[in-house]
Amino acid sequence: MNKYTRRRLVLAATLLVAALGIAACATASATVGEAMGELEIPTAVSGPISIDDGYIEVGESVSPFDEHLPAVANLDPELLAAVQAAATAAEADGVPMVVSSGWRSARYQQHLLDEATERYGSLEEARKRVSTPELSMHVTGQAVDIGYTDADSWLSQHGARYGLCQIYSNEMWHFELATEPGGTCPEQKQDAAG
Repeated sequence: MNKYTRRRLVLAATLLVAALGIAACATASATVGEAMGELEIPTAVSGPISIDDGYIEVGESVSPFDEHLPAVANLDPELLAAVQAAATAAEADGVPMVVSSGWRSARYQQHLLDEATERYGSLEEARKRVSTPELSMHVTGQAVDIGYTDADSWLSQHGARYGLCQIYSNEMWHFELATEPGGTCPEQKQDAAG
């Protein structure tokens, strides 16, 4: 197990513990079922999602060097450095690279999951495209979505030089640090649910 895989496992465990803590705190406002003691915890996000949640307007060109924006500034420093190095190399090859989504608040991730559930008709279908706040690497700052298609293609071919790997076969834009620079990327997962 390399250090990137180990780090992903530690972060996932940390998020799960945090989510359980949030769920425990929510019991005061939750409805307790009589037979099973089940909790009904509302998942819908109230209020607008903002730049402070990591929101980037669709179609907005955000450079990996725009560190004044939370979506970029809150990325893991190692991931950000790798993306910036890759963006510089891609630019030298005539391929512009932008961040279409980076760090996201748990609130924003839940909002995306809620939208996907509505759009695709079920949580099961939504999970193939959007991870839960507890499992999302965007929430920990460990994932970045890259635009444009040429940049995604460039990163698919050259990203391992920087430790950047496409993680899901159905998301050519989603990259994480998943190998040592110059290493081999792991086999892609089918989707965010897998």
